[in-house]
Amino acid sequence: MIFLAMVWSVSDRDTEQVVGTGDKIGLVELKGEILASEETVRQIKKYREDESIKGILFRVDSPGGGVVASQEIYEEVKKTRRSGKPIVVSMGSLAASGGYYVSCGANRIVANPGTLTGSIGVISQFMHFDTLLHKIGIGVSTLKSGKLKDAGNPYRAMTDADRAYFQTLMDDVHTQFISAVETNRKIQHDSLVALADGRVFTGVQALALRLVDTLGTYEDAIRILCRMSGVRGDPSIVKERKRNETLIDWLLNGAKVPDIDGLRNELLNQPILQYKLP
Repeated sequence: MIFLAMVWSVSDRDTEQVVGTGDKIGLVELKGEILASEETVRQIKKYREDESIKGILFRVDSPGGGVVASQEIYEEVKKTRRSGKPIVVSMGSLAASGGYYVSCGANRIVANPGTLTGSIGVISQFMHFDTLLHKIGIGVSTLKSGKLKDAGNPYRAMTDADRAYFQTLMDDVHTQFISAVETNRKIQHDSLVALADGRVFTGVQALALRLVDTLGTYEDAIRILCRMSGVRGDPSIVKERKRNETLIDWLLNGAKVPDIDGLRNELLNQPILQYKLP
């Protein structure tokens, strides 16, 4: 059984599926919260450097996430556009905050009429345990050099100096977000600042505000990309896929205990500054 499981593991490690028979376009999907950039950047770079791929469709369905991860994906999208290989964003139900940021570098942004997008803003949230610990008789002593060294410490209340410090950080990365949108969308600065208060817009509203280029479905985005890439007829859509679950995976997954560490990381290890819709 172990031998067969190993054989099945090797045979199921295909990484691409191709649908269609025409010229190839690459499909990169970004779904859910943006916590890391490596996989998305790797796929975009891979298809950009593959001469058999005529263009890239970037499907975004995300509420955003970490500032740095969003910026790294945005830079890779922009680099692809500048390379001459077309990259078109197809927005799903939600492409807000960091999900909108990563879209800005593309040649074209296609949104559905009901897509929620925009949310040009920054958010930072801090947990506080000090009240709870005080109730159960637990205290924490902190030694530090520099009054802001433990700013954001969950074991004490936030001071006015802490708030001012984090607000300065958020204002700076907010300005970076506005600058990226202004540069790529060619929107007058004062008009954009008035929109960049964290609110979301429907696809229809976003089109009127020039935050997206056109309204359309996923299939419409494919047709737009094919036209820009010179692909005639039905394209072949190349997409990476996860390898199939093996017998060993199944056995191990069945033996899993509740992921307490994962829950702790979800609560405590989120990026401090986020381009994210709450």
